[in-house]
Amino acid sequence: MYIYNRSISITMDSMDVKGQASVEYLLITLIFLIIIGSVTLPLLIIPAINDSLDVSHSSDASAALNSIANAVGVVYANGPESTRNITVYFSNTGTLSSVGSTIQIPVNITGGNKLISANVPIPVTFVPNPMNIAAKNNYNVYVYWPSGTGPIMVNMTQIT
Repeated sequence: MYIYNRSISITMDSMDVKGQASVEYLLITLIFLIIIGSVTLPLLIIPAINDSLDVSHSSDASAALNSIANAVGVVYANGPESTRNITVYFSNTGTLSSVGSTIQIPVNITGGNKLISANVPIPVTFVPNPMNIAAKNNYNVYVYWPSGTGPIMVNMTQIT
């Protein structure tokens, strides 16, 4: 049996050349986008993450202070010997203090500290004083007014 074998010459016609050029341009564009993305995304994403953490820490501190201020307001409205128990969450460290009829805590954010405060109807005393807050912890807050002439007492204990 005789098998006829002839060599086949492969030539690229004009359509194949255009297709190869399109694929090459797509690969070059993809490589260019990867390089640009790897350079610019860290410049955009890292500051955005820090800004969102700053907002989160500030809002957590504000919510906690407003909860304490509301509890102080309820105790003040109910009069001497009244009490109130609440639980608050702090996501950042700081020292909780009372200045006149304001309770406040500095929150460490990018670029420095931001003072978060809330107004209370009567001066308060924190127990212990100063009240050092540990990051990412819940606290039991016991608000009581032992007598009508003294300040309202705010006793805070960390929940472990």
